[in-house]
Amino acid sequence: MPWWGWVALGVVFVGAVAVAQWRGWIELRGTNQGRGSGNGAFGFADEVFHPTKHEAQKIAAIENELPAPAPAPGDGRLDLEAGRVRIELPDER
Repeated sequence: MPWWGWVALGVVFVGAVAVAQWRGWIELRGTNQGRGSGNGAFGFADEVFHPTKHEAQKIAAIENELPAPAPAPGDGRLDLEAGRVRIELPDER
């Protein structure tokens, strides 16, 4: 195969990946939005060829996020007119 054949093959591959991302067939942005999914450059292959693993990774990432605690009755006054709620977390050091 001549050198331009390899270049054309690379362009077709990159174009196919770009179209698949645009159409929503694959997700290259990762399962946990920017903290590193550990899948590497070919992480989309899990979504295409092993979708149960991909879904399990998305669920695990969601379950690991901790929500902010809800205000308790003894927390003090809320500034609802300004649209703000201040929650002070105790220092656990």
